[in-house]
This record gives sequence, structure tokens and C-alpha cells, in this order.
Amino acid sequence: IQHDAIQFVPKKETHYAIEVDGGQFSWEGDARSPTLNGIQLQVSRGMKVAICGTVGSGKSSLLSSIIGEIQKLSGTMKISGSKAYVPQSPWILTGNIRENILFGNPYDAAKYDRTVGACALWKDFELFSHGDLTEIGERGINMSGGQKQRIQIARAVYQDADIYLLDDPFSAVDAHTGTQLFKVCTCIHDKIKIQHV
Repeated sequence: IQHDAIQFVPKKETHYAIEVDGGQFSWEGDARSPTLNGIQLQVSRGMKVAICGTVGSGKSSLLSSIIGEIQKLSGTMKISGSKAYVPQSPWILTGNIRENILFGNPYDAAKYDRTVGACALWKDFELFSHGDLTEIGERGINMSGGQKQRIQIARAVYQDADIYLLDDPFSAVDAHTGTQLFKVCTCIHDKIKIQHV
């Protein structure tokens, strides 16, 4: 992560949660063939943004630029508020399910229950031998792709961030679960959501 790529701005100093001006970004670090070029973006607080485009058009790269994962070659990237990111491929810690959702945050039973319900995980917990205290195992190999994705989304929701970046979040879930997860936006209705679809 390029730590100087993002300028963090206090909320009281701007009405934008994300602002990119003349952004040029490259996975290779080469200005001759940038991955993203001339990016202009202003996202106000509370906005919902969907990034649409063909395969390979830079949707995931744009999200990566917002979290500072892709090298910034020029321009400015300003962020105002905390971020939660859900990558396209689920990332699971070795440990139990609850630890994966809490991700180091303190346990709040009411908040946790709301999050688990919104992410359609209760039925899954019933299937596991120790519910949400079931050990997942290395990289979640004993779980389906949809279960891992929902745990990852629950982790983001539980963080109670100001900005949610969701990279193709419904790719590993069935249509019914995808519809329920789409409703998770009701849990974070006043937050900024940027979603690659």
C-alpha cells in the first residue's frame, strides 16, 4: 500500500467523502501506460455509486486506488472518513467465524446480531457444529464461496465505516441470497457505498 497516495481530510473541512482530481494510477508504476488515467471523481456523503463497465475496464482498479493499493502516479486522492473494503475474492482469517466478523473490534451483541441477520448468516450458523464459534480453518476451506463472501460483507458492515467499497460483492452467492444482501444497504443507509457491478 502506497501510504502517501491518499490525503485524509477531516469531515468538517469538506462535504465530499471521496475526491479524486486528475488521478493517474498504475499497477506497474509506469506513467507510459497507466491503468487509470485522468480520473475525476467527487462522491458526497450518503451517495450510492455503482461502477459499471466491461471486463478489464478498470472497475476493481478504481476501488483499489481509493484504498491506496495501486500506485498513484499523479493527481490527488482525498478521503474523508473511515473505509471498509470487500474484495472480489473472499479473504478469511484462520480462527472462528465470530473473530472473522469482529476483525479485532469489540463484541457488541445487538450490533453483531443485526449484522449477522442482514448478511443472511443465521441459517449457516445452525449448520456449523459450534455456530459462529466454529473454527473456520485455513483460508476458510471448509466453507462455500457464498458463505465466505457473506462473512466478509458482515465484517465490513460490523466496522460501521463511513465509506463502503464493495468489489463485485454478489458474485459468489445465489440470486435469493444476493437479494437479501442487497438489502444490507438498509443497515448502512446513511453511509457511502461504492459498488462494482
